[in-house]
Amino acid sequence: MITQDPNPLYLAAPSRYHTMRYRRCGKSGLRLPALSLGLWQNFGAVDSLSNAKAMLHRAFDLGINHFDLANNYGPPFGSAEQTFAQVMASGLGAYRDELCISSKAGYDMWAGPYGIGGSRKYLIASCDQSLKRCGLDYFDIFYSHCFDANTPLEETMQALDFIVRSGRALYVGISSYSAEQTLQAIQILNDLGTPLLIHQPRYNMFDRGFEQGLSATLINEGIGAIVFSPLDQGFLTDKYLKGIPADSRAARTEQIYLSAEQITADKVAKAQHLNTIAQQRGQSLAQMALSWVLANPAVTSSIIGASKVSQIEDCVKALNCLDFSQDEMQQINHILAG
Repeated sequence: MITQDPNPLYLAAPSRYHTMRYRRCGKSGLRLPALSLGLWQNFGAVDSLSNAKAMLHRAFDLGINHFDLANNYGPPFGSAEQTFAQVMASGLGAYRDELCISSKAGYDMWAGPYGIGGSRKYLIASCDQSLKRCGLDYFDIFYSHCFDANTPLEETMQALDFIVRSGRALYVGISSYSAEQTLQAIQILNDLGTPLLIHQPRYNMFDRGFEQGLSATLINEGIGAIVFSPLDQGFLTDKYLKGIPADSRAARTEQIYLSAEQITADKVAKAQHLNTIAQQRGQSLAQMALSWVLANPAVTSSIIGASKVSQIEDCVKALNCLDFSQDEMQQINHILAG
C-alpha cells in the first residue's frame, strides 16, 4: 500500500503572477514586485520553522517573488538565512530562477575588527558566509547595508564590484546612505562598470526623511528604491490604536526598534485619524500605509514584514487601491504635520 508523504514538497500556485504588480527597478531590466517580503523578524532560529515556511510559500503564491535577507537577521545572527535555506530545500528552491533573493552586510555580525563595516575583507567574507547559509550559488542583489565612515567609499564600492564580477551576485545595492553618499557611490560604481541597481531606505508616514533629497536623486539617476519599515514597525496598523497588545513587537523585551516609550499619545492620535481615512477608502490602516509609500514615484517596491500568513494576505490587498485623491493626500499631510 502506498502511503502519502505527510510533508510533500511545495508546489507553487499556478495563479501566482495573475494579480501582483511588477515595477521596473530604475533604468535596469529587473522588475520587482510592488511588495517584497523581508525576513528581518520572525524567521530566526527562535521562531517557528513551519510558520516561516507557510509565510514564504503563501507570499510566493501571491506573486511576491523577492525575498530580502541580511547576514545578521535572526535572532541569532545568520539564522534567518539558515531558515530560508531549509524552506528552499523543501520545494521553494525548484523555483530559484523565478526568485529575486537579496542579502546584505555592514552591521555587526561577528567578533573582532573584520566583522562589521564596509571593508573589502568584511563584505566579501560575509557574502561568502551568507551564500553558504542560504545554500545558494549567487544572490540576485547584494547590499552594503550601511555607510561606513571609517572605510573609503571607493573600497566599499570596489568590494561590491568584485562580488558581481566574481559571480557572487548579479546586482549591487546600498542601504541607508544619504543623498550625497548615494551620488558618490553611483559615480564610483559607474566608473567601475557595475552600476548601482537599488537603494534601500527607511520610509513611512512617520519617517519621511527619504523625501529630503534622496528620492529625487534616485529618480534623476535612474536608480530603484525598495523601502523598509513602511508600517513603522507595525505602528501603522490597527494593532496599537488602543494600546500595546501582549503579543506585539513593542511588547518584546529583546526588540529595541519599537519600544513602548515610542508609542506616544500624540502618535496614537495621528494613527487613529489616519485609520479613519483608511476606512473611508475601504482599506485597513496597514493597507493605506503601503499604498501611500508606493504612491511615491521613486519607490519600486516596499518590503513588508509578517508574523503570520494572514498579515501577508492583508498587505497584498493594498494593491487593489493604490491611487489617492488630492483631498486624501491633503488630509494625510495635515494629520502628519499636526
